[in-house]
Amino acid sequence: MLAHVAAAYGGFAMVTSPKTQTETLEPVMVGIPEGWFGMGCETGRDDEKPVHRVWVDAFEIAVYQVTNAEYGCFLATTGGAVPPCWKDANFNDPKMPVVAVSWHEAASYCEWLSGVTGKRYRLPSEAEWERAARGGAEGFLYPWGDAPPDMVPDYDKRWKLGPEPVGLYGPNAYGIYNLGDNVHEWCADWYDDGYYGRSPERNPLGPKSGTRKASRGGSWRHHIKVTRTAARSSIPPEFQYADYGFRIARSLTA
Repeated sequence: MLAHVAAAYGGFAMVTSPKTQTETLEPVMVGIPEGWFGMGCETGRDDEKPVHRVWVDAFEIAVYQVTNAEYGCFLATTGGAVPPCWKDANFNDPKMPVVAVSWHEAASYCEWLSGVTGKRYRLPSEAEWERAARGGAEGFLYPWGDAPPDMVPDYDKRWKLGPEPVGLYGPNAYGIYNLGDNVHEWCADWYDDGYYGRSPERNPLGPKSGTRKASRGGSWRHHIKVTRTAARSSIPPEFQYADYGFRIARSLTA
């Protein structure tokens, strides 16, 4: 199958994943323990308030954003459309995060991966994403603490024309890379700017419907390229932006 993938999708599936250094479909995951945490930021935007205590069950989240190489395997077996950015050298390195995929395409990838591995993968909820990004710490603005973004190593040299390959710089306290930078990451939830005022305490999943899907994380093309842990964003689920990718999660209970 891999030879077919290479011929049809630019060789992406033949490139060894930066995550595992082996040709495998299963991503490296890290376990996030169950527990309470303070979700939101009182000094942030209105949609980040109020800060509220949230319980999240234990789950697993991918150490890296889904790459072009991994997404190429998905396309080869499903016949999906190639992301438009793959024609541009600033976006088509196999180790870069796949971008310009809609929320629906990201969800389809999770369904496909679940089918071929026998494990139930999905997009993370906003609450899960923020708990993972905080790395077990409370109250800090960023995954590393309160130091401003321009203190990030090589900040002024990175992300000139597109995203960078995943995992080039250090992880957070849970061992997860690129939380808060590189590309926005789709979440499972519908977005509602007033949701925090009525969110349930345990395992919030967002409103039942909406017009925009929630996303988290920073963006290579923003003026400030690294975002705060509590910062929220959203776009309609059918949009395909060149700074939107995703990472996957997995429940540990049925």
